Amino acid sequence: MRAVVQRVQEASVTVGESEVGRIGGGLAVLVGVGEDDTDKDVRYLSRKIAGLRIFEDSAGKMNLSVLDTGGSVLLVSQFTLYGDCRKGRRPSFTSAAGPDRAQELYEDLADALRERGLEVETGEFQAEMKVQLVNDGPVTLLLDSQKTF
Repeated sequence: MRAVVQRVQEASVTVGESEVGRIGGGLAVLVGVGEDDTDKDVRYLSRKIAGLRIFEDSAGKMNLSVLDTGGSVLLVSQFTLYGDCRKGRRPSFTSAAGPDRAQELYEDLADALRERGLEVETGEFQAEMKVQLVNDGPVTLLLDSQKTF
């Protein structure tokens, strides 16, 4: 699984004219599921996202996690994180998981984050979404569960 994690002051996701998710301070997380991903990847990402110490403490050091600050997570599926742009001009998405498996692991990740005590809002899987956010810092990090095992 791949994730783009952004520390935000606020974030929202809209489908059509309807807002389907909104958070105040916390993390906006774009997540893509790869064809070889399993529950092990879900556990890794939930642990990493919840525990990343990327919020400032009273001394101005990035020393606190989203759990420590009481922040929320806006989780948005984005299969294009598996776009391979090495050849030609059109990305290939052959390493992305199929929709059924991707949706299952995406929802499992949302549940795993909730089980860690986080408030989680989500986008709508396979929908055309508009994501708005105010990146705080800016702080943006890339996570890839396949590069850790």
